[in-house]
Amino acid sequence: MFVWMRRLTLTGAIIVASAMAGPVSAQTKLKWAHVYEVTEPYHTEALWAASEIKKRTNGKYDIEVFPASRLGNENQLNEGLGLGAVDIVYVGINFVAATYKPLGITGAPFMLRDFDHWKAYRASKLFAELVKGYDDKTRHKIVALTYYGQRHVSANKRISKPEDMKGMSLRVPPAPLFLMFTKSVGASATPIAFSDVYNALQQGLVDGQENPLPTIMAKKFYEVQRHIVLTGHITESMVTVVGGHVWNKLTPDEQKLFADTLKEAAAKATEAIEASERVLAGEFKKLGMSVVEPDREAFRKAAIPLHNDASVGAGWTRAQYDELQALK
Repeated sequence: MFVWMRRLTLTGAIIVASAMAGPVSAQTKLKWAHVYEVTEPYHTEALWAASEIKKRTNGKYDIEVFPASRLGNENQLNEGLGLGAVDIVYVGINFVAATYKPLGITGAPFMLRDFDHWKAYRASKLFAELVKGYDDKTRHKIVALTYYGQRHVSANKRISKPEDMKGMSLRVPPAPLFLMFTKSVGASATPIAFSDVYNALQQGLVDGQENPLPTIMAKKFYEVQRHIVLTGHITESMVTVVGGHVWNKLTPDEQKLFADTLKEAAAKATEAIEASERVLAGEFKKLGMSVVEPDREAFRKAAIPLHNDASVGAGWTRAQYDELQALK
């Protein structure tokens, strides 16, 4: 009896001690969601980053990546981040601008001159300040900026100048700032979720759409469109956002590890996208598409008067606008 009681007491002590100590290496599972295809650099680099974070934290953080709108469109992912339903997201800059308008400044047509201007913005004090404004407002953490590419129009009619788009039904992402481009050319904006664009083009629900060349290739829009018009009207970005419910629980060392790894992934995806843009026009020609070089200066002149027009989404100050334009 005494031996049995002694064993019970020892067992109880061990259980209590274990409970007080907690798990030695409890694993935290996280969800990273985006709307892009599995073949695109955004996804492949997300997989790399997830693997690296798991490795660098000795398995403490296990991140599963959900591509191709599996967990929702970009607006839904934004909402899911706030609800804690997803933990990390890629979100287009114009979608975060729906929450914090100044951050959408580079999403306006012809706001950025070229890729070099985009890189200068990425490294700028202005970008850091806008990110802080978003972080402070949402309590989420933007950790990286990824180049998404120059957006071009595709359609089933040839377009050479802004007037050619008057009255055209153009699919745009469901974010307010995209109205600036359609207004500048007199087109009718038709917001459609990214996952539904192919079917909308195939069924003739819209006359055309606009996206970077790598996206047009990945989504196979060339199967349902005849012309690609190299308007280059928006030099697009997306941000990697870690939900506040995750970020605030990380130690300072873990925050640095996450930020460094996610920035590295963004840099690698950026390089891949920029490189692919240089060759894809030729690939589309091989696929039988007409690749049109329009009067870009005419498109630019049509857009510039709207750059600070709040009625079509502008939400930045004139000082922020001037600071961006001064970057070299």
